[in-house]
Amino acid sequence: MSSTALLECIEIETGPHPGRAVIWLHGLGADGNDFAPLVPELKLDGMPAIRFVFPHAPVRPVTINNGMSMRAWYDIFAPDLVRREDEPGLRLSQQAVQALIARENERGIPTDKIVLAGFSQGCAMTLQTGLRMDEKLAGLVGLSGYLPLAALAAAERHAANHDTPIFLAHGVMDPVVSLDRAEATRQALLDMGYPLTWKTYHMPHSVCLEEIEDIAAFLRRVLS
Repeated sequence: MSSTALLECIEIETGPHPGRAVIWLHGLGADGNDFAPLVPELKLDGMPAIRFVFPHAPVRPVTINNGMSMRAWYDIFAPDLVRREDEPGLRLSQQAVQALIARENERGIPTDKIVLAGFSQGCAMTLQTGLRMDEKLAGLVGLSGYLPLAALAAAERHAANHDTPIFLAHGVMDPVVSLDRAEATRQALLDMGYPLTWKTYHMPHSVCLEEIEDIAAFLRRVLS
């Protein structure tokens, strides 16, 4: 475990003494505020109390954006995202996400009551972390993203999450993370035997109402 300080987070609890958690990772250049407004839209009333945790990624220079500094889970070198990857950055952020899971454990929420979710770069971090976790998670939600370090995933994944449900969703008009890239991720996860729900929506690199409803149904299924 890295000894770095815990990431700053926004937290929203749907009720007192939550026994479940969703850790939701934002995309490149955004922050934890990006998805916090979704909590009421998920309409999870009647569910046991959930703590939603929206961490802010560290600020770092991003090569593809002319080296401008912004919140990012790892560096991106080229539009295809995968020909050259920032392996050290991915692994450092994986440690930071695992530290957030450990904090929920310390606050009384076991790992098997925690969902990791993420959009775009946050989706990449969800898969990077979730497949390698040595304790079972409740579920993984990957939106408009892809599997990073794909060539290493099969060898590095941990059996603890082999049966963990994964919800993967993508916009068919996504100009940022191509649908081909998402479909390659879907196939890689299926080839490794993960139980996968795959959805596409008529949208660009964004989130839509139908998708929010599908995410809510998935959360109800894995956290009830």
